[in-house]
Formats: sequence, structure tokens, C-alpha cells
Amino acid sequence: ALNITFVIVEFGVGFYYNSLGLLSDAGHNLGDVASLVLAMLAFRLEKVHPNSRYTYGYKKSTILVSLLNAVILLVAVGIIIAESIDKLFHPVSVDGSAIAWTAGVGVVINALTAWLFMKDKDKDLNVKGAYLHMAADTLVSVGVVASGIIITYTGWSIIDPIIGLGIAVIIIVSTWGLLHDSLRLSLDGVPVGIDAQKIQQLIMEQPGVENCHHLHIWALSTTETALTAHVVIDDVERMEEIKCSIKNKLEEADIHHVTLEFEDKSISCETKNNCY
Repeated sequence: ALNITFVIVEFGVGFYYNSLGLLSDAGHNLGDVASLVLAMLAFRLEKVHPNSRYTYGYKKSTILVSLLNAVILLVAVGIIIAESIDKLFHPVSVDGSAIAWTAGVGVVINALTAWLFMKDKDKDLNVKGAYLHMAADTLVSVGVVASGIIITYTGWSIIDPIIGLGIAVIIIVSTWGLLHDSLRLSLDGVPVGIDAQKIQQLIMEQPGVENCHHLHIWALSTTETALTAHVVIDDVERMEEIKCSIKNKLEEADIHHVTLEFEDKSISCETKNNCY
């Protein structure tokens, strides 16, 4: 609600005073509002119970929304860069004081919003994305305030499109990690922060485990990680004991959705070459 209100005010002031800095910042903030709405929708979908058609439910929607948010921001970057370059070659005068005061309000609102996300930013990719957007917006708004002050005292209107280009660079930098991580999870890659080789070694270190192969690790959502593996054991009668030991260790590594296939070392599919 805070960000929607601010976008409307900032766009109106930017249009009235013909400020590219304010208009580009308003466009960026509008993208953030859309991102917040999409993230909220994804969180709601994540809680929908699994069914016969979607056996994992809609948990993957949180990953797809993260990817979509990154794409939205990159589209905004392209628009800002194009407009900024045009203003560099066709500069127009702007009201520096109006820009500074409007962007100053943005500093407060964006900083407050970023603070609201700070606590859970390391627990969920969507929350992290929202936090990074709001933190970057705070810095962007500080830059726009600075441009307004400079224009007020110097009359250098060319500062306005330069700030627009600066905003584009900040968006690219803050969005790259989100794009990389969400694209990786969309392709069922191993989530960032999890080392597949270390996880395999952790499984093989458990008493009774001879080997571990066909290991797959992927994200069910931005907060849940799944794992499947074939585990070769020395005594099938100890299977339940070994299974509990492995799952406890994997939970400590923040992997809670685990499916294991156990094999006797004498008839392991790896040695028989009959795994599918």
C-alpha cells in the first residue's frame, strides 16, 4: 500500500516537472509493486494442497515468480536506459527542489519496506528478492535526492538523465543474483548454498553405507529442497537404522524432502549396470 501510493505521487510529480529521474524511479517502483503482488500470490499458491494432477502442489510457483520478477526488472532497465540516452542528447530543464522533496519521501518509504523484509531475507528467495529491490530503491532515491539538490544550486539539468543511467546500473547489479538463482532453480539445479559433493560425502560417512550414487538435489520451492539417491549398504537388515541416520544428517543440512533407494552391496545396480 505504501509503495503503490508513492508510485502514483512520484509519477505525477515526475510528469508535471518533466523529470526523467523521478519517472524512471517511479517505473522501477511500479515494477517492485508488481513483484510484491506476484510474490504474495506465489506464497498463497505454495500453501495449496497437492492433488492427483500436481503431486507437489504449486510450490514451484515461488521459483517461477522469482524468475518473472527478475525479467520485469530487466525490461524496466531497457526502458530507463533508452529514455536516459534520449534526454542526454535532448536535455530539458527540471525543478530540482520538487525532485529532491519527492525522492526524499521515497527514501523513507523504501527504507521502511526493506526493513520489513530484512528478518527473513536469508530464508526465502522471494523475500530476498523483495529486500534487495527495496534496499536498491532506497539507494536510488538517495541518488535522485542528490540530483535534485545539484540541479537546484547549479541548474545542470543534464544530471537528471545521468542519474537515470545510474539507476539502470544499480537495478542490473541488484537483479543479476536474483536472475541467476531463480533460473538455476527453474532448471532443477542444485540450490545455491548446497554442495552436492559434500552431501554425497555426508551420506557415505554414515555407518553401514558403502556407496552413494544417482544423487539428485533440486528445489521444490524457494524454501524447500528435495533429494533422491541410491544408497549401497553392507547389511539390509540395518536399513531402517541407516535410513534414519542419513535423514537426520540431511535435515541438519536443510534438506527435508528425502527419498532413498537402498541396495545390497552384492547386487548394487551400479555394479550390475541396470539402473534406470
